[in-house]
Order: sequence, then C-alpha cells, then structure tokens
Amino acid sequence: MKKKILIVEDQFVEADYLRMMLTKAGYAVCEIARSVSEALAIIKVEKPALALLDIFLKGKLTGIDLAKQLKEEAIAFIYLSANSNEEVLMAAKATEPYGFLVKPFREKDLMIALEIAFYRHEQSKEAAWRIEMNVQKALNNIMDAESTWTKKLLAMARVLQQLIPFDCLTVTFHSIEHSQSLQWLFQRTGFDEYQTVGMDELSAISGIKINEIGILMKNTPADHTAGWYNGDEFTALLPVNPMKAFIARTFGFCSNMVFPILSPEHQSVTLNFFRKLPDGYNTEKLNSIFRIQQPVSILINSISQEQKNETFALRFSPSQTALVPKRTISHFRDIIGNSSSILNVLDLVYQVAASETSVLILGESGTGKERIADCIHASSGRRDQPIIKVNCAALPPSLIESELFGHERGAFTGATDKRIGKFEQADRGTIFLDEIGELPLELQVKLLRVLQEKEVERVGSRYVLKINVRIIAATNRNLEREVAEGRFRLDLYYRLNVFPITLAPLRERIEDIPQLVNHFIRYFNIKTGKKITGVSEIVEKKFREYKWPGNIRELEHMIERSVLLAKTSVIEDVQLPVFLKTGDHIIEETYTKTIEENEREHILRVLKKCNGKIWGKGGAAEVLNVPPTTLKSKMNKLGIKKVFSE
Repeated sequence: MKKKILIVEDQFVEADYLRMMLTKAGYAVCEIARSVSEALAIIKVEKPALALLDIFLKGKLTGIDLAKQLKEEAIAFIYLSANSNEEVLMAAKATEPYGFLVKPFREKDLMIALEIAFYRHEQSKEAAWRIEMNVQKALNNIMDAESTWTKKLLAMARVLQQLIPFDCLTVTFHSIEHSQSLQWLFQRTGFDEYQTVGMDELSAISGIKINEIGILMKNTPADHTAGWYNGDEFTALLPVNPMKAFIARTFGFCSNMVFPILSPEHQSVTLNFFRKLPDGYNTEKLNSIFRIQQPVSILINSISQEQKNETFALRFSPSQTALVPKRTISHFRDIIGNSSSILNVLDLVYQVAASETSVLILGESGTGKERIADCIHASSGRRDQPIIKVNCAALPPSLIESELFGHERGAFTGATDKRIGKFEQADRGTIFLDEIGELPLELQVKLLRVLQEKEVERVGSRYVLKINVRIIAATNRNLEREVAEGRFRLDLYYRLNVFPITLAPLRERIEDIPQLVNHFIRYFNIKTGKKITGVSEIVEKKFREYKWPGNIRELEHMIERSVLLAKTSVIEDVQLPVFLKTGDHIIEETYTKTIEENEREHILRVLKKCNGKIWGKGGAAEVLNVPPTTLKSKMNKLGIKKVFSE
C-alpha cells in the first residue's frame, strides 16, 4: 500500500514540483493544502502518514501551528523552508520534527529525508511500545512477588520512571469512610536510587511539625481528573492544593502530572508525578500512563482491606529510609552528581544509547560533553568497536576534508601516502565530532551528504566507500543563532539534532560540587601521593558562591592546584578569580596563575593581535616562533577555540 503524503505549501509551482517528485517515487499524494485550515480539513478525510510543511503559509497560522496538531495525532512531518530566523527555528525545534529540508533541494535529498523520517517515526513508536510492554511486565512481577506493601509501591515507582520521568512520586489514598488521607512519597536520589519519605522525614526536611503536615493533607481535596500542569499553570494550582504547595516549596518542583485511579471500598487513589523542570509533562506522557493504567490499578488495589485499615491506623511513617537496590551501570560511574539536571541527562543517555540515533550534545565549554559521548558509546551495541574523536576546531581548514574522509596518494601537493579518514576508521563504531559548530560551511555540505547517503569518497579517488557509523556531535555554540546568522546549515542542524542532550553549566548544579570536589581530590591524591581529606567550610562557601565560567574543567584545575599547594590534610583556602566592574567594563582581578593559564592568556593575546590568523606570514605561529601544527595542538590542549576569523 502506498504511503500517503500531505503537501502544505502556498506556492503553487513548488507544491506541484513536490507532487511530481513524490508521485514518481511511488508515494500517494493527498490534495495540496495552502493553509493550516485546508490542511486540517484534508487530514480528517485522508489520514496521511507524513506531511511536508512550509513554515510560512497564507493566513495567521503557520506550519509550526499545524505541526503541534500533527504531533497530537502521531503524524510524522518534515519542515520545508528557504530561511528562518533564530526565533522561528527555536519554535520549530520545540515541535520535534522528523526532518528539515532547505529550499532548494535535490530530489535525492527529499527521498533520503522521507526515508529517515519514516524510519524514525516507526522506531519511535516501536521503542515506546517496547517500553510500555516492559513496564507492564515489571508491574505484574511486582504484584506477584512476596514483599511488604511499602516496598511494592517503591518498586512500582522505580519501574514507572522508565515511562514517566519524575523527581518525586506521591501515592495518595483518600478514605471517605474514615475521612482520612494517607500518602507515600518516593523521592529520586540518584540515577537508579529512590527512597521512601514518611511524615518524620518530611517534618525534618521542611521544618514543619507532623501535625501541621497532617492538617495540610486534610485540607487538600482529592484529584479526580487526570491532567498535567507546567510552569505558571502549576503555580496557579497551588493555592487550592495546600499539600502540593508544601511539597513543591520543600523540594523545588515546577511541574506536576496527576493520575487518579479507581479504587473499591470507598477509597480513591491518586498518583502525582513532580519534576523540577518547568516543562516536565505533556499530553504524550499522560497518554502513556493511560495505556498502562490496568496493571497499575491492579497493583495498587491488590493491598488487602486489613492492610489498609492497619496502615491508616498507624498513620504511615517509616522508621527508617527504605532504599531500592541500585542497578550498577558501570559506564555511568564516571558521571559525578545527583542533581536533577545531571539525572535527566543520564535518563536521556540510557534511552538513546541502545539505538542507532544520531545525538547532538549541547553545553558550555568544560561541562563534560566528551564524557557523555563516551557513556553513549560504551552503553551501545557498538561498544566493542572504536569510537573515533575529531575536534573540528583544531583542524586546519585546508586539511579537514582529508582528515574526515581520507585521501589517495598524490591527491594534492604533500599527499605522499594514502590516508584513511576518520569516518573510515570509525566504520561499525562511533564518530564523535566535537565542536561541530566550528566546521566551515563548504565542509558542512559534504558532511551532510555523508550523513544522508552513508558513504564517503576519499580526496583524489573516483570510488565511494559505504560506511556504517553512528554520529555523536557536540558544540558549545548556540546553533540556532549560528543558523539564523548564516554560519551553519539548517538542514545539517536538523540532521544532527535528532536526539539533543543539553548539559547544564556548573553554576546551575551547585548541589553537585561537593561530590565533584571529593572525586577530584581522590584522583589527585593518587596522582600526587598526597592524603588530602577535604576542604574547609570557607572553601565550601566560596565554591557555592562562585559562578564557574569554566565549569567542571575549571573546578578540576582548581582542585589540582589546591592539592599541590595544600600544607595540611585539608584545603584551607583557594584563590578564585574575582570579577570587578570598572565603568562599562568587567575585568578579572589578578591572582597567582599557573603556567598553563599564563601560556593560554599569552596565546590568546597573540591571536587577537593577528586577528585570529594562525598560518602563514604574520600569523600567530610565526609571531610565537612555533610550527603552526604545534600551535594548533597547544590551543586544543589549553581549550582555546578559534574565535577569530582567519
């Protein structure tokens, strides 16, 4: 059966050209829509498998508005656009399209984009189905296991995390007969660690007396309607839900999803999922739990009436924290921290690792993008094959193509031997393209072809080589802005941005600093033979208040220097940069710098004086009296990015 495709394009010539290409390729084309209203009317009748959307259409509504509706109806879509500013691109990105084609495009580009979109759509549906099946099976196993009721609920919370991410899950029983409420609260404390929080723990954490918490519970109405609340909507919900307001205030939650469950014997049961993210939930997540409500209901309602009566009478308050045994995932051991932001990243890594999906890692310099790439590869089915790493910022423009794709002997002056390119080296494995935002535009076109057609051609060769490579890319740049300003191709951005993972800067995960500090102290103790046990309270306070512009890398260098200089077993003080405002300028107050820091600053000064020129006469390499390749290597080691045009 031919797959139906809807074309939403208000330019007749372009729409007709698309129709001819699709018909020639064997697709069934629905009637062409020139506005969102026309498209919605066609969708009701035709039910297309995929839509090709121009972003700018006739009327007030855009292709982005239509995409939101398509997403609700699980219809794949690809954007078509000649150009877009950063704001439009961000809005388009939020709809999670299955591809993006930049006008004008080749027929082959369209066919490849469709193939990828259909594959991703089917894979996403199959992956969601598999997760739901695994969750249902796990819930049934919990119900059949011999265990206490509290441990069963805790195990249920752990299983539901796979489907509905949360930082906290509450299970609330409302007894009409006894006019009482009973609540279990399960807090996530690590990647696969959870704890039960009872009344005693809640009181200790919040500083509110147990009887006052009981009053809050009594004055909170039962939730009878399923729904999700993000950001301002969640905030507006709190005045009429005292217990939710208390939990949100105590733990810093910004979004909530509610799911009531039918319960016999004059009781109602409600699951409340909470996250610290302001946009934590959506219709897709709510639909997911609707599809598994039967095993959840059976599990929760399997508690006997006798157990319920006893539990209500005892006013549940565990005497000790109940922990779920932690699953050991060895590849995550080097990822330090339990903050909400890093746990969200590990959840995404866990989801995407086993697939073949391309991943784009975003984050400031020093946030650990390469470490996350290593985790993805080590957790994937390609773990026994190589991961080849390429720093796009460190490659001279004239040699990038040769480095990535290889060259034949005699292909150009100086090519005395055949070179196997990085993509060939990574065949059957993974290639990590670090600082992808630094890649010149002319190379971006060639990289796009490689990603789409899965083949490379060595410089100077007449033959193409098929490759099987998984792509992980990373950048510290705002690629939406780069696209809007014409420095990065929109189609390449969407080809790479299949599964984005954003790493938070260290200043947004201050709670992880103690763990990171202890980790680096242990590491440098082994390296230097010292026995430093920790840092003083003064240092802890300084670390909490400092903004860490260099992120984890800066913290690592700070601990290394402090361990070397420490005269006792405790790091008593550190010298952190202080930023002073003088008029309209902000300058860094001087302090004792390491040799590496001084070297880095000197190279940056010379680069600025040479307007970023590294090679040739008047370049920074000539001024510094070092070979250009040595300078590039040094820049890479010191974390100096090419911020000037050559």
